[in-house]
Amino acid sequence: MLKAQARPVHLYMEANPNPNSLKFVANFMLVDEGVSFDFPDAESAQNSQLAKELFNFSAVQRVFIASNFVTVTKSEEVEWPEIQTIIRDHIRQYLESGQKAVQANFDKDPLFDENDSEVVKKIKGILDEYIRPAVEQDGGAIVFHSFQDGIVKVLLQGSCSGCPSSTVTLKAGIQNLLTRMLPEVKEVQAEGI
Repeated sequence: MLKAQARPVHLYMEANPNPNSLKFVANFMLVDEGVSFDFPDAESAQNSQLAKELFNFSAVQRVFIASNFVTVTKSEEVEWPEIQTIIRDHIRQYLESGQKAVQANFDKDPLFDENDSEVVKKIKGILDEYIRPAVEQDGGAIVFHSFQDGIVKVLLQGSCSGCPSSTVTLKAGIQNLLTRMLPEVKEVQAEGI
């Protein structure tokens, strides 16, 4: 009987603007492009065995999975050199076993809704095309929440949640871009931070 070959997994670590987060980048896609999963605590990780296992490490406070990476946010009491190798090895072993990082299926694109107004469709398009790739570089995501009375509300996920520079990114980057490209947008606010 032939034994199934384990998938070769290569992971490297990237720092990002949030000193408590570290991005673990794999050599293949973990979830579909443009889709992300934010697990702010162990209870929220029901559809990710990987996230559940990472929460077993007492220093892990948040897990975020998107494209080809996992961003782990640690508690401030622990320094990365103490735990980064253990976490990297655990992620690598999990992925080598062939298990999915997230068990989720979508019948339709979770980003776009045919019932959205034209302005909301444009906002989501700008966030997806211009903002998402840049924010993913830093191990996080900014997801559309709502648009009302000229105010766009977004959710900060992954390394963006609790990051000291997220307010600057939000106002100087995202708000400037959206207000310049769409006159209907007057302000951008973060929800749930």
